[in-house]
Amino acid sequence: MNYEIVLATTNKHKLQEVRQILSPHKIVVYGLNDLGLKVEDVEENGKTYAENALIKAKAVQKVTSFPIIADDSGLEIIPLDNRPGMFSARYASEMGGHDKAIAKILEDLKDKDDRSAQFICDIVLLNVEDKPLIFEGIAKGAIATEKMGEGGFGYDPIFISDETKTCFGTMEQGQKNTVSHRAKALKKLLTYLKINGFIPL
Repeated sequence: MNYEIVLATTNKHKLQEVRQILSPHKIVVYGLNDLGLKVEDVEENGKTYAENALIKAKAVQKVTSFPIIADDSGLEIIPLDNRPGMFSARYASEMGGHDKAIAKILEDLKDKDDRSAQFICDIVLLNVEDKPLIFEGIAKGAIATEKMGEGGFGYDPIFISDETKTCFGTMEQGQKNTVSHRAKALKKLLTYLKINGFIPL
């Protein structure tokens, strides 16, 4: 028996990434489009990643009784006062896409010796317990001096993982799924589901 769950996204890249991590554990992951779920636009005005993820999850909760996972993530660049942080997606949108946002970040860092950064992802699980459950993953690393690789999405082409010493943009998906912020949060989610008997140990 597979465990079915809805991911609060219409982003094909994110859906593919989450499926690759969860599917081997007898979990079927549906995107909103898979179920024809129409969710009204929500204002992500939370003060933390977890609050924003919860806002998304609650919007989906209005249209399905399936277990729901929603995530919010961001790239925090230490010498830029942790920008763009929670506004990572909005920053790219306002700049006209990730390519232009990346170019601006590289320009802002060109005279900086410190290029340390971290990706943070908070995942909220709803419709399982009577309260939201939160799982956080952090990937520490540094910003490259130029774009690298064709893999991944978003800011991946400039993020070099501390663990692998390679750029997310050059990694095979399977390798990224061992060290990314989203993968680490999802592994905590998996542990919860296993311990509580929702999926096999």
